[in-house]
Formats: sequence, C-alpha cells, structure tokens
Amino acid sequence: GIGVVIERRFREVNETLLRMTGYREDELIGQSSRLLYASDAEYDFVGESKYIQIREHGIGTVETRWRCKDGSLLDIILSSSPIDPSDFGTGVTFTAQDITVRKEAEEQIRQLAYFDSLTGLPNRRLLLDRLGHALIASQRSRQYGALMMLDLDRFKALNDTQGHDVGDRLLIEVAQRITACLREGDTVCRLGGDEYVAMLEDLGTDEQGAANAAEIVAEKIRSALNAPYALTNDGQAHFSTPSLGLTLFLGHDTPIDILLKQADVALYQAKDAGRNTSRFFNPAMQAAIESRMALETALRQALIRNELQLFYQPQVDQDGHCVGAEALLRWRHTRQGLISPAEFIPLAEETGLILPIGQWVMDTACAQLKTWEAQPQSRAWQLAVNVSARQFHQPDFVAQVRASLEGSGANPQRLKLELTESVVLENAAEVASRMQQIKALGVGFSMDDFGTGYSSLSYLKRLPLDQLKIDQSFVRDLATDPNDAAIVRAILAMSQSLGLEVIAEGVETEEQRAFLHANGCHVFQGYLFGRPRPIDEW
Repeated sequence: GIGVVIERRFREVNETLLRMTGYREDELIGQSSRLLYASDAEYDFVGESKYIQIREHGIGTVETRWRCKDGSLLDIILSSSPIDPSDFGTGVTFTAQDITVRKEAEEQIRQLAYFDSLTGLPNRRLLLDRLGHALIASQRSRQYGALMMLDLDRFKALNDTQGHDVGDRLLIEVAQRITACLREGDTVCRLGGDEYVAMLEDLGTDEQGAANAAEIVAEKIRSALNAPYALTNDGQAHFSTPSLGLTLFLGHDTPIDILLKQADVALYQAKDAGRNTSRFFNPAMQAAIESRMALETALRQALIRNELQLFYQPQVDQDGHCVGAEALLRWRHTRQGLISPAEFIPLAEETGLILPIGQWVMDTACAQLKTWEAQPQSRAWQLAVNVSARQFHQPDFVAQVRASLEGSGANPQRLKLELTESVVLENAAEVASRMQQIKALGVGFSMDDFGTGYSSLSYLKRLPLDQLKIDQSFVRDLATDPNDAAIVRAILAMSQSLGLEVIAEGVETEEQRAFLHANGCHVFQGYLFGRPRPIDEW
C-alpha cells in the first residue's frame, strides 16, 4: 500500500492500503497516522528512527505493526522517502508491505527449532542457550543455580502396554506438572523420550542452602508426579514415578557439557537406589561411575586378550568319586589380578557383554568335555555350565548350543546347563519350549540356587529338568538351623517323588555331607571335595 503524509497526517492513500487496513479513504485523509499504530511507543519509534534514516540516507525503512480497523494486527515493513529532499515539510511518501504471513512462518520455524512439538517445552537447543545465559548471570551475582535431570521409571512398559498415544498424554501431563512446581524464572525442557531437565536459578550464595532449596523443588516435583494420572477414557487411574538427578552450578566453574553429565550420573544413581527418588551429584559418585566404565572397557578387551578363564569345581558322588564339575568363569586382569565374578558378571549382564562371553564359555566347556573323553577316568564326567537369563532368551541360543557341540565334537549327554529360577519364571511357556529343543540335542538341565527365589513349584512338573541344586545358603547352617534342615529335607523328598536328581553345593564339613546323604542326597559340590581350580591344576 502507498500513502503520502505531511506532518504525519494522511494526504493520499491508494486502494491497496485501504484494502490492507480495512479503512475507507475518508476515514484516513486528514487523520494522524497514529490511527494505524497499536501503541504510542510504536508510533514514536517509527517517527524517530525513520526520520533519522531519511536525513542520513535519503530513505528510511523500519519494521513495525499496524492495527487494522477490525482490531487485527499486521506486521509490516515501511519504506519512506521525502517528496522534496531539500524540504521535509512537503511530507513523505511511504510504501507499506504486509509481512504477517512471513512473520508467522518465522515464528513457526523458531518453534520447531527451539521447542518440543509434543509438550511445547523448550528443547535441548534452547536449554543450552538459556543455561549459557544462566551461567553468565550466576558468574555476575555469585548465586548458585541447579540443574535437575529426571526421567520416568518404566515408561517403556506403559508405552508398550497402553500404546504411544497414552504415553504421549502422560508426557504432556508430566510437563505441565513440572512447570507448575517451578518459579517463573526457572526453565524446564524436554530432552526427548521421557527425559526432562529443569534449570533453577538464584538459589542464593550459600552452597548448602542452594542444595537444600534444590532438594525441596525436586521433592515437590517427585510428589506431584506420583499423583495418579487419568490417561484413558475408562477413568482408570495410571501411576508413574520419576527418578531425579541434581547438580549445582556457580558461574563458569563447570562447563555446560560436564554439568549435564553430572546430572545424568546423579540420575543413574537415583535409579540404582531403587527409583522414585532423587540423588545429588558428588565426586565420589563420579569416581564410581568412571571406575565402572573403565571396568566395562577392560571387560570388552578381556575377551580379545584371552584374560577370561574357566575354573572347574569337582562334583562327587556318595562314594567320593568325581562325576563331573561345574565350570566357573574367572577373569584374570593383566594388572589387577583376579576380579570377582560378583563384580563383573552383573556388569556383563547389563551391557550385553554376557552374550559373547557366554558363547566363549560354552565353546570352552564343550572343548573340555571333548578332551575328557580321551581319558578313561574322565570319559563319563558331566560338565555343568551356567546360563544367564539374557543369554537363554536370545532367539538364536539353541543354535549357539548346537554349534558349540558340533564344533567341538563333544557328547551332548555330558553337557548340563544350569538355569536359575529368574530365567524360568520370566515366561514359563516359552522357556519350556526352548528347553525341549535343547533337550532334543541330548543336553541336560539343572535348576541352580533352588529355593532362593519366589518359586512357584508348578513349573517343576512343566519343565524338562534333570536335577535340582540345593543352594549353599541352606547347606551352610544345616547343623544349627532347624528351618534350613527342614527345607533341605522337603526339597529332597519332593525331588525323589518327581524323579529328579539332587546335588548340594557349598558342602564344607563332613557333618553337612552326612546329613544330606542320610536324607537322600547323593551328589555333592563344595570345599570339602575341592575348590574351583584351573584344569591344569586338577
């Protein structure tokens, strides 16, 4: 639209300008151009900046907003030049270009770039930007701030069972509840998935006071997120709990990426502590995590460097004759020496390293069976190999067992796989079917740590087991604890009626062996008969 103003009053306007603003010509001519501006401030700003530009450059361009006759706002670019450059009093001609659509598109792009599309919260990029500003402000004021990272416990299970739309509703609701717990100057963002980060500023100049204030906010959020959610139309209440990790910041003392890592480490600790709780980052925590990561790296290399080794603990019958052994995994680190299985097996389970390690154990054990076949005294020995839940539930586990047997040429009748109750209780029907497939290869099964889990005895008749292993925790106090003695008697009586062989582990005294033998147990394993040792020390 084009117009002419003298003393900022309309003298001429064209049709396009009238169409843009909704005014008639007679409503504008003679009127102050203030009529089109949304506020005095904008009217004054345009007047000042534009005329300065005209004086300096002969033309003035400025971006502003106009209010149309119907009250709607237009974003426009105004370009003005004097009718007579030597005399501003003659007035100026201006061109107004409507850029409302462009501004909306720019805002949309900004939303996509800086905000999460599901919850409307700032995203990682905007968080990093705001965190940068917060560190500068904290440097100036010397006030502490805090970074809080949280995620929802077992969110994947809700998503898998209820569907993604219900999961999305939960994420939106969580965003609203966290926001409601924060002060106006604080920021909460969604990093992605079910992970959120809140940034708290101005927590005071005392470190302990700041930590206490952050802890109070964390507890407020935890409590808010513990309240029931109405996510489905059936009115059923859903529950979700968060784990939270916190770390303090002060100015530029710690770089942004390290702060985020610290909050993440603290979150990991909250998960480790049983979830639905918060933990504060401290250096000892970091040291523990780093040592765990170093152990993981070393464990990956242990496979390549042949640092893993099988020890064998003899299993003997009632006459004291060796009938086989249990293969036990050991890790002899080049620098640290023997590392306890209690330390590295859970780590291997968590990281998935248990799969290549388990395969190596199976191959090594089968090769040992083949070696025993060549000697008359060991030809009939059986070898028990522990199988983890993660390993057993791998789709190609049966094929791996078959490959180990075929590759070594070992007799499948001599191999026995030890499973724990946690393996078989996970999905009894699927477990039974997989066990049958392995049984068809000729391999036997032993139930390890029997009686220590939350066992449902019904699985004993459904699963193709050959042997139950009485856990050493029952054997240890046989002579002094009547309850342990009663449990062992019950296991032995039940096994006899089910036609299952029984082996007792952890037998350390003649008294324990005699009690077990008297009650029908005929195979033993424990320090009384030999410690686990490398095969060349047998």
